[in-house]
Amino acid sequence: MSFSRRKFLTGVAAGVGFPSIIPGSALGLDGATAASERITMAFIGMGNRGIGVMEAFLNHTDVQGVAICDVHDLHYREREWGVGRALGHESGKAVVDGKYGNEDCATYTDYRELFARGDLDAVMVATPDHWHSTITLAAIDAGLDVYCEKPVTHKFAEGQAVYRAVAKHGTVFQVGSQQRSEPVFRQAVEIVRNGHLGALSKVEVGLPPGYSDAQGSVVVEEPPAGLDYDAWCGPAPMLPYMRARHHRWWRWHTAYGGGNLMDWIGHHNDIAHWGLGVENSGPVRVEARGWTWAETDAYDTPVDYEVASNYAGGIEGIISTKFRKGTTWKGENGWVWVDRGQIETSNPEWLAEEFEAGDWRAYRSPGHQRNFLDCVKSRGETAAPAENGHRSITPGHLGWVSARLGRALDWDPKQEEIYGDEEAGVELMKLDYRDR
Repeated sequence: MSFSRRKFLTGVAAGVGFPSIIPGSALGLDGATAASERITMAFIGMGNRGIGVMEAFLNHTDVQGVAICDVHDLHYREREWGVGRALGHESGKAVVDGKYGNEDCATYTDYRELFARGDLDAVMVATPDHWHSTITLAAIDAGLDVYCEKPVTHKFAEGQAVYRAVAKHGTVFQVGSQQRSEPVFRQAVEIVRNGHLGALSKVEVGLPPGYSDAQGSVVVEEPPAGLDYDAWCGPAPMLPYMRARHHRWWRWHTAYGGGNLMDWIGHHNDIAHWGLGVENSGPVRVEARGWTWAETDAYDTPVDYEVASNYAGGIEGIISTKFRKGTTWKGENGWVWVDRGQIETSNPEWLAEEFEAGDWRAYRSPGHQRNFLDCVKSRGETAAPAENGHRSITPGHLGWVSARLGRALDWDPKQEEIYGDEEAGVELMKLDYRDR
């Protein structure tokens, strides 16, 4: 299969059909979920995150898991082989079969063969980042709804293609930015969006640093038995195999991920954008500052980093490893900070149980997987739509271009274009796929 730029940009043109699912409420059903109400799902990417999210889906009685897909039969997440949970397609199949008490779960190493089954309603994509767009676009082309882990795509142009394909075909799409479904983040965003901070001046996004040292062996070796390494690399460059940049550690090389910046930006900057009300917009200027780099040749992503953005209305946004992890909005009347399970405010009254933030209400999600399943049935928009996910990581994409070229970039969020800098525009839109 050839992963050319032309194939990528033209591969979303086919028509899409949608499954017909009868809501259980319409049938007057109680207790066990009727077969006509079940959503038939497959799960791609049987790493630690993939299996965990799959288990969350399987806990819902209206999900019927029928197949998994991975290119490695058995592996582990930790540095020492054999330590921790067993992962890979053998483990994924065991989880699904164990849920239903049978041996019916089908296993695939090629997502194209999986999609050719013709009996699927939806798919989870939890592969490394460099595979997200290719598999997602193929799923949309096959008429499937998609739950895709964040960041929604590895490359900027991929993100545009995905959210435009979702809009064109009416696909139900959920980015795995699960903070959108957590009440504490809704609480923080409602305080900000209802104006309690007054005129906003700044939003600080604290993300974790990258790794300076290799997280595993840097010895170049033959890929382990049971791994199709060529398929694992897929559209990305096939670097010499070493454990320091495979499985848990792959994202610290730009062939496969964007480091901790592009890993975590889809969480905390997504919440920052939600609070600013720019979910489908973005900054007007972006500059990378003070990036430091790993001391090992195994990685080429930053250890410490700062991405400074300017938004309309004079609001400054800064993503940095130097801030407290989470999202902090600052305004003339005070501040709000939020992280997973934690919220603090300059005014204690904003956190009082009886406090009513105001008329603007954030999207109410009953849980990230549940929200996706409900939207598959209703055809409504999810808590974390494709374009929101793409826009939330755009400052990271622009930050990378700024860091490479050593200058600030002026950005048109409506047209999604860098203006006055042709070289930077070309760099942003690069799709360095390989033919295989």
